[in-house]
Amino acid sequence: MTHDDHGDPHQTPTAEPVLVSLSAPARRSLVAGLVRPPGGTPDPVERVDVDIPDPALAAYLATIAHADHGFVAVTTNGPRGLAVLAATVAALCGDDIPTALTAPDLTFLRSLKPAAIEATRTVLLAIESPAAHEVVDALRVVDA
Repeated sequence: MTHDDHGDPHQTPTAEPVLVSLSAPARRSLVAGLVRPPGGTPDPVERVDVDIPDPALAAYLATIAHADHGFVAVTTNGPRGLAVLAATVAALCGDDIPTALTAPDLTFLRSLKPAAIEATRTVLLAIESPAAHEVVDALRVVDA
C-alpha cells in the first residue's frame, strides 16, 4: 500500500483547469457609442460620405457588407444616419438596401439579436457628423 492509498490529509488536491471566456460580451445596443464628432474615430479607417445619391450608397453598402473591414459613415444630418444604419443591416441580411435607405424598418432594427448587432457594428464602425446631436436624436427611435 502506498502513502496515497491512505488519503493523506496533508496532501494538496490537484487543481483542475477552469475554462474562462475571454471574448467581449455581446453588444446590447445597436446605437450606443455609434455617433462621434468628425475625426472622432482613430485612423486608419475608411470614411465614406453617405450624403451621396441612394443608388451609389446602396452599391457601396452591398460591397462593404462582404469586405474584411468596416467603414465610418460621414453625414451632415440625423435622418441620413438612421438610413445608413438600416441599410447596413439590410446589406448584411441580403434585404432590399434601397428600401432600407428610404423607409428604415424600426421594428426589425429593434428586434436584432446581439450577434446581429455585433455584425452590424463590425461593418458600420461609427457615424461621424458635425451635427452629432441630430444623428443621436434620430437614432433614439432604434433603442426605444
